[in-house]
Amino acid sequence: MDIVSAEQEIWTGFARMVFAPGEIGELGILPRHSPLLTRLKPGEVRVVGVDDSDQSFYISGGILEIQPHVVTILADMAIRASDLDEAAAIEAKHRAEDIMAERKSEMDFARAKAELVELSAMIETIKKISNRKA
Repeated sequence: MDIVSAEQEIWTGFARMVFAPGEIGELGILPRHSPLLTRLKPGEVRVVGVDDSDQSFYISGGILEIQPHVVTILADMAIRASDLDEAAAIEAKHRAEDIMAERKSEMDFARAKAELVELSAMIETIKKISNRKA
């Protein structure tokens, strides 16, 4: 299993199961999954290691490729769950909502809308991870 962002390799290791946010629904990937190439939407990628460790990552979207012995996620942006900052994400979400409300230009509105989708997914990921830990 490899998770790679535009900036760096985020995680490499052996996985027993992988969960990823596919564009048309959540994907659960087990060993010997049939080959697949699909787009991913913003959300949580969860990796269950062969030692039953559970690791979570936030991705802002990307591509998932499944080959016979390798699963690769090429993400636009990927962050370890432990590095997510809920307060900063909520503040950024409010700024994006304000920009959308002002509607100065269509370009600003479109950028703010895209950012709002990503930030909403990030906040949802933080909440899912927090609920699992509780």
